[in-house]
Amino acid sequence: MMNDMTREGLPVGETAAQLGLTVRTLHHWDEIGLARPAARSAAGYRLYTDADLERLRRIAVYRELGLDLEAIRAVLDEPGDDVSAQLRVQRAQLAQRIDQLRELDDDLGRMIEAQERGVLLSPDEQRAVFGPAWNTDWPAEARDAHGSSPQWQQAAERSASRGAEDWAAVTSTLAEVEAELGAAMAAGIRPDDAAAGALVERHREALSAFYPVSRQMHVHLGRMYVADDRFTAHYDRERPGLAAWLRDAIEASARAHGIEPDTAEWA
Repeated sequence: MMNDMTREGLPVGETAAQLGLTVRTLHHWDEIGLARPAARSAAGYRLYTDADLERLRRIAVYRELGLDLEAIRAVLDEPGDDVSAQLRVQRAQLAQRIDQLRELDDDLGRMIEAQERGVLLSPDEQRAVFGPAWNTDWPAEARDAHGSSPQWQQAAERSASRGAEDWAAVTSTLAEVEAELGAAMAAGIRPDDAAAGALVERHREALSAFYPVSRQMHVHLGRMYVADDRFTAHYDRERPGLAAWLRDAIEASARAHGIEPDTAEWA
């Protein structure tokens, strides 16, 4: 036999369990007058009647559809209003949100691909942008060597939003600086000259289009230009001996800024 409390209504805990809500939610709706239990037990406990449960179910449905509580109150308590108009507004807002989520999904997809590939260009696009000497295997080699580094992650984050035109602009800026470095060397400017130091700063700024390059990091890169035959060949195509000249200019600039090249850390 059902006890008196069950016949009169359900207490808040059982109501919450039956409807898949929380007791805190029911208390809040009670406090704001959206859904108040209509009955009380002999002991004074608030009880939700069948009518109360039906209202709670309707509130839960409209909340699931995305209506805020005041809009739900209007739908339930102002039957003269056009409920379909309220729902159309909500549907339009939902469509906008869906578009935003699709864009976010596209962005996430590009970010994942950039973390995995580095440069999001086809092999033909890479050769067109970076030049015929570019090896399309280099991005994969770089990821294998540095994929867990913060610099790879930063470079991938920037790469995710770049197309061929963006990469062409980055490459053009770096090529201009490299040409000026070659011209400075040809003009007999010493690596420790102030003019060379200014070009070193421009070179560091151009490299920072890939990831932020500190002066300490620049020292390591300068030494790599001489130690790695591929980088040496790249710079020496601009001017024979330019890789070594640039390394020396980078180290002279570092010293001018209080950095000892031999103890510079990658940071």
